[in-house]
Parts: sequence; C-alpha cells; structure tokens
Amino acid sequence: MFFEKYDPLKKEMFSVLDKDGKVINKEEEPDIDNDTLLHMYKTMVLARVADIKALQYQRQGRMLTFAPVQGQEAAQIGPMAASDKKDWLVPAFREAAAMLYKGATLKQNYLYWFGNERGSHFDEGVNILPVNVPIGSQINHAAGIAYASKILKKGEVVFTYIGDGGTSHGEFHEGVNFGGVYDLPMITIIQNNQYAISTPRAQATKADTLAQKAIAYGIPGILVDGNDVLAMYRVSQEALKRARAGEGPTLIEAFTYRLGPHTTSDDPSIYRKDEEVEEWKQKDPVDRFRKYLTNKKLWNKDKEEALQKELKKVVADTFKEVEKTGQYELDEVYDYNYETMPKDLKKQKEDYLNYLKESEGE
Repeated sequence: MFFEKYDPLKKEMFSVLDKDGKVINKEEEPDIDNDTLLHMYKTMVLARVADIKALQYQRQGRMLTFAPVQGQEAAQIGPMAASDKKDWLVPAFREAAAMLYKGATLKQNYLYWFGNERGSHFDEGVNILPVNVPIGSQINHAAGIAYASKILKKGEVVFTYIGDGGTSHGEFHEGVNFGGVYDLPMITIIQNNQYAISTPRAQATKADTLAQKAIAYGIPGILVDGNDVLAMYRVSQEALKRARAGEGPTLIEAFTYRLGPHTTSDDPSIYRKDEEVEEWKQKDPVDRFRKYLTNKKLWNKDKEEALQKELKKVVADTFKEVEKTGQYELDEVYDYNYETMPKDLKKQKEDYLNYLKESEGE
C-alpha cells in the first residue's frame, strides 16, 4: 500500500524533511537509533570533505579525472543505511558516498581515481561491484546478481544507481525489464541530478517523471526528495521489504542536484546559471540533515568544528598514502581480468613488453 499512496504520474513527491530540516511527514519519519543517525551524518560529511579535496587534487594535477558527488549524498546514504550487510551495491561512477557507507575505504576510492585499479579490490565481505563507467551497464550487472540471489535463495537484495540521462539508454530498459519479469530482489535508484553531462533532463526524455517509467515494467515507481536522507531511508525500507518478500523490484527516482561539474573535464557554467546552483544550495542535503540532528539535540557547533577538523586530516593523510603507492605493475593490467588470459590479451602484453625493451635500447 505504501507505493500506491504516491503516484508518479501525478508528480507526487515523497519527503519527510523540509529544506530547513524540520519534519513535515511525522507519520513516515523512520525510527532510526541515534548511533546510526550520527554515522549517517558523519559519512555524508566525509564524502563531502573528500569530494572537495579530490577536486583540488585533480586541479593540481595529482589525481586523474574525478566525478564529484557533492549534493547527492542523501540519495546514497539513506538507502545504504536501510540495507543489510549482505545486500549488494552495484554503482555507476558517482556513488562515492554510498560506497563509503557500504564499507569501501576512502583510500580505495582515492586509489581508483588516482588511476590504480587496486582501488576496486574491496575487503572480504564488502558486497560492492567496482565503479562502472559505461552508461547503463551496471543495471544488467545488478539484475544478474539479483537473479543469482533468487535462484540460490540467499536473501540478498541488490541496489544499483543510474543517472537521469542513463534512463534513456537501452541497458536501463533491459535490466529493469528483466528484473520485473522475474520478480528479482533489485532496487534501482535514479539520481535525477537534472543534467546528463550538459543535457537538461527535459531534453533527454518526454516523461514527466522518471519514476513513471516503472509503470511500463509492471513494478512500483516512486518520486522522492533525493536531498532528504530520511525520505530515501524510508522508501528504501519499503522497497527492501517487497524484495525480501519475493515481490520484485522497485524503481526510485531521487530528485536531487549535482552541485559540482559532471566530472573534472566538465565546465557546468556553460550550460547552467549560477542562480540555479545557488537555489539548490539552499536545499543542501548535508545542511538539512545537520539541522535535523541539531533539533534533536544530537549535534552542535562544537561537534561540527571537531568533525570537520578530524575529517580534513583523515582525507589529507589518506591521499598522501595514495600518492606514495606509485605506479601499478604491468601485470595488473593484463593478468587479473580473466581466470585464464585470452590469446589476444597475451599477445597484447607480449607486444607491449617488446615495445618497452626496444624503447629502453635492449
């Protein structure tokens, strides 16, 4: 009954908090213990601090292309906080906050964007797939894991993320449709951050909402205030309940905003106005959640200052470690993609080794 209350065709948006952190939907405020609330907030702040520093490192030429998450922390932390350890996260490329909450380390995240694939080697028991850059491919990966979970009766639910522009790609349709047909334990979260690189959402699809695309697949779809971490938590609770009961997938549209560039290769000032960005800053998910915690007497200015100081040091120290790792070995490029290396990769590696020998005058 929960999803029937919010009709995406009527543009009804689910929310719990207003932009000032005040509860406006008391009936749906999730019951979360204080320790978890604080862990959620601290992870959001860590993601924000790490994001700002990563942009600086990249501009200094110390990191490769980076995809910022600033502004989308609530859309990622809420679902991960609602999930169990055994559940899976299948990210695209802007899910740093979700990955941090799910168990990836900041060092692993920085290693990846530093150009070292060791950053994709997560600790044992951390159910996260590596960053997926090709648009939409992760949806099919998620469907595959969810299918395996159902067949093997593992009880694992799979969360996957995609951007608003990605919903116009074929693999989004294929994966979500497959999930619907087989009632897979799969939750697809669309981070509608208003732009697919420079293309406004309205120019990528004629649909009034992205959540309404669920109707074609015969599954529930819901439009959620993606800057409201409690709303994202609450909706994910219900989606998880459906998935664990064998009732199939849910499509969640998190209505949010990308405060930074698409990646560090992008200049957003070309296609959007500063006034628009400033308007969305007033809806900042981190500020909103901090005000909520302050109202609950769980947070104050002194704690905020201490946390900021602590995390800035953690981030700086972590990146120093990453810079000391140096270049990865050539074997890592070729040897670990397959159990048995295919002939074409073997030849590629041999050719490159010969090239290196010739260039060194051997």
